[in-house]
Amino acid sequence: MKIFLLALIFAFSTYSVTDAAILSDAQLSDDELTYLQTLSNAVDMILGEAEESKVPDQEVVDQELVAPVESTPKPKSYTVNAGDNLYRIALNHNITIDSLTSWNGLTGEVIHPGDVLIVSGHVADAGTKDTIAAAIVPTPPPASDGKEMLVTATAYTAYCTGCSGTTAYGIDLRSNPNQKVIAVDPKLIPLGTKVWVEGYGEAIAGDTGGAIKGNKIDVFIPSYNNAMEWGVKKVKLKVLN
Repeated sequence: MKIFLLALIFAFSTYSVTDAAILSDAQLSDDELTYLQTLSNAVDMILGEAEESKVPDQEVVDQELVAPVESTPKPKSYTVNAGDNLYRIALNHNITIDSLTSWNGLTGEVIHPGDVLIVSGHVADAGTKDTIAAAIVPTPPPASDGKEMLVTATAYTAYCTGCSGTTAYGIDLRSNPNQKVIAVDPKLIPLGTKVWVEGYGEAIAGDTGGAIKGNKIDVFIPSYNNAMEWGVKKVKLKVLN
């Protein structure tokens, strides 16, 4: 039926119904032409509705895929307080002194209250605070190379009366019992200086004491019995840097 209707529509659309010559050629009666016209209009309407109901082809739009940009975390900063030093700041933030000095463009260990230091921005090696503290070797301030002196040396422990276990230079002796540290008169030997002490070995001048004046030092020994055995000695001290 559909094929028949389409054939009629095609035939009707091929000829003009108003052309007398064509009407004559077609030999169709007026009723037949009227019927065919009505049928054509109905088919046109059906085809028009079908055309409007068609879903247009979906337009494909090329989209540029943009990879998400990972934002770099803002480095953390720390404001220096009175009594702070680089060793203590590095220890508290689980970083090395080398990182602390390089991030902040420091050439020495002199810092002042109010200074703002960058204390993060690089991934620190995994490890405990004690492990990091044990690996930190403070960079000592300039001193006379090869300076030697004879000093009176006594010994102390991290648990002596009135001792907090943390030195004036910020070294936690209770967490780092193997750290070689001596108490000095900072007017004679600046804190942070690396020294060699006869009978004790290489150490850091990292502490002070009320009775430590002039050519007198106190060597840190973790064991109370060993500290007592040390007693009081006259020993040579050599500044290594």
